[in-house]
Amino acid sequence: MSEKILVVDDEHDIADLLEVYLRNENYTIYKYYSAKEALACIESKEIDLAILDIMLPDINGFSICQKIREKHTYPIIMLTAKDEETDKITGLTLGADDYVTKPFRPLELIARVKAQLRRYNKYSPTQKQDMPATVLTYKKLSLNTQTYECVLDGEIVPLTPTEFSILRILLEKQGVVVSLEDLFHSVWKDEYYSKNSSTITVHIRHLREKLKDTAEKPKYIKTIWGVGYKI
Repeated sequence: MSEKILVVDDEHDIADLLEVYLRNENYTIYKYYSAKEALACIESKEIDLAILDIMLPDINGFSICQKIREKHTYPIIMLTAKDEETDKITGLTLGADDYVTKPFRPLELIARVKAQLRRYNKYSPTQKQDMPATVLTYKKLSLNTQTYECVLDGEIVPLTPTEFSILRILLEKQGVVVSLEDLFHSVWKDEYYSKNSSTITVHIRHLREKLKDTAEKPKYIKTIWGVGYKI
């Protein structure tokens, strides 16, 4: 069964080009040139990944990203027309998993789509393997690597696949500092990722918020300045 991908971009040439490349990879595509149509699709269709342009004529991509994250954890890739750090950080803060700056090479975007889907399919409960679960624990936090459940003080904490992967790595290397470079390689494993610390920083910020943690007085995730993070 092919994965279903939502593509939203008001530049018809770009949306149509993405549709061609993604269909060639046997994905099912829901393509829209406006946010209004896309929002209706989000409510009525099952989606495995969304590619959202930030600049849309009616509602911007950030708002669509927020709407998706209210109910869904599937990967979101943002398209930005300018290489601005603020756009990237805003998208990541709202729950996006990755961003691509226009103009981009279609094959690079396809590689990113595949990487995100691999992580999401591994994370999805429907893909669980019939094997003993490994439960990683620290203080009141536990992470089940088979059911992909995060529990803090008896309550389920909803995590995106990227957040789960980062937390899993930190728990597996408990007490050891994990460098930004090692964290990038362990989570994404893709050479096209630039070593931009803001990506990891925003995901760490999300994790801290969900774990009711702070950078100033960390109970779980501690920043080792100039090096990386550790639990």
